[in-house]
Parts: sequence; structure tokens; C-alpha cells
Amino acid sequence: MSGHPRKIGSMHLRYSSMERPGLDQERLRAALLAPQGPLPRLDVVAETGSTNTDLADAARLDPSGFPDLSVLTAEMQTAGKGRLGRAWIAPPCSSLFVSVLLRPVNDAGRPLPTQSYGWLSLLAALALSGSVAGRTGVEARLKWPNDVMVDGRKLAGVLAQLVMDSSGAPPAVVVGAGMNVSLTDEDLPVPTATSLLMEYASTTDRNILLEDYLRELARTYREFCAVDGDASRPWTDGTSLLEKVRARMVTLGQEVRAELPGGKTLTGRAVALDTYGSLILVDELGERHAVVAGDVVHLRAVQA
Repeated sequence: MSGHPRKIGSMHLRYSSMERPGLDQERLRAALLAPQGPLPRLDVVAETGSTNTDLADAARLDPSGFPDLSVLTAEMQTAGKGRLGRAWIAPPCSSLFVSVLLRPVNDAGRPLPTQSYGWLSLLAALALSGSVAGRTGVEARLKWPNDVMVDGRKLAGVLAQLVMDSSGAPPAVVVGAGMNVSLTDEDLPVPTATSLLMEYASTTDRNILLEDYLRELARTYREFCAVDGDASRPWTDGTSLLEKVRARMVTLGQEVRAELPGGKTLTGRAVALDTYGSLILVDELGERHAVVAGDVVHLRAVQA
């Protein structure tokens, strides 16, 4: 369950590298690769600079070798970047670092409109938070634009990037996720972060967590493609992506400061998401603003 203190008296959580088992590539491939699973390709590497960069470069060089839903994951990432270029570094085997290549088309094989691509990072964050909550009992929520939070502390982040195709084909997207699994107080990059271990998750087995996430991502991605990337259209369960994200997002209803590209800021109440995934803020003068890109800081909750 989430919400427990991260220290009990003077006892600190400790976790040695010897207790952090590696990912089992053969087990993951047996479970996840076609025909029995949803993925066409899955690679595990011991160390890399950035799974997003590596997968994007590979997809540009060999498009046919990296089809839709190809996956690259690493035990350790040394040059990973979060939003606004922030570093994302963790001890070996302590976190999930995974990138997925998406080449979105609908059921008829027609590419999705590129305007829908803005939803893919939120979709991945939704899949990650849902798989974590379902498997571990840790109630993970979303912070706009694509962070996964537990009681105000950051558990995971998602970052998407376009992969252009020199042949003129529609661009692909690489969606990368980094999640703290067995980090302790001493390992945390910032004091406002947390990990599944520190939230008393029912499991910190990264093989289980990765399999659950990739299955949920593939499922939700297929639903999104089936409605032509329209976030307002209902899925097979009767609710849309927009409704699902709203229900899990903690940013809505908060007073926030949006840190925009170029160093500008905007303060207001986060009231809604639009059909493109932009955050709608209402400032102190009552004017509405659509925040398309940037980062947000939660200032205080607005009382209903």
C-alpha cells in the first residue's frame, strides 16, 4: 500500500546490489514475443547511454528490423534524460529503463494523424500507472504531462520522441519509461522521488513489472489505434482515453505553475485536458490558456 512513511524510526530501507536480480531476457521473450505475446522484438542490454536514443537510431538505420512495438530495455542507463533534459541515473538492476517503438496505424492500416502523437506519452504513463497499481497495490497517479506519482513523490517518468523516416513515411515514436523499483533513501536522485520498495509494493520483481507494463501498453495502444488516435472516442469498455487519463490525473483541480519552453512561466488553476492532451489553465484574471508543452509544479490543491 502507498502512503507509508519511508523510514521507520531510525531504521533506513537498505537494498544491496546482490539482492537485485537481473532481467531474464529468455523468460521475457517467451512470455511477450509473438505469436503468444503482443511484441515482435524485445532486447535486453546490460548498459546503455539511453534506451530511447539507441532504439531511435536503430529504427532509422533499419526500419524493417524494428517493427511496431519493438522493445529495448537496459539494466543500467548512464545518459538517460527526462523532461527538460534532466538526468535519470540509478544503480544497476534497481529500476526499469524501457523504450518502445511505435508506428501507429489504425485497423485498416492507415497511419494515425500526427496530431494524435501527443497522447502517446500520456498513454504510456497511464499503462504504467495502471499496471503498477494492479500488480503491486501501490496507487500510482498521473501528473501532467507524463509523470507517475505516489502521494506527491515521483515514481516514474515517460519521455516520447519522434523518429523521422528519410523515405517520406510517417514518423515513428519512441516512448521511454524510467521507473524506480528498488531504490532506497540513499539512492534517490532527489528527495521528492520514491520507489516501489519504499512504497511497500507487493513485488519488486522487475521481470513481472516489465511484463505487466508491456502487456498493458500494447493493449491500450491497440485500443488507441483502433479509434484513429481520437482521445475522445470510447474504447471497447465504453470509456475514452481522455476519460481514463482524467480519472487518474492528480494535476486537475490544482493550482500550478507551468514552466514553459523559453523560460516563461504561467500560474493558474488546472481545470481540464483538451482533445490534444494539452493542459488548460485558468489564470487569476479568468483567462484560459492551453499549455501544450512544458512542466508543471503543483502549488496547492483547490478546495471544492
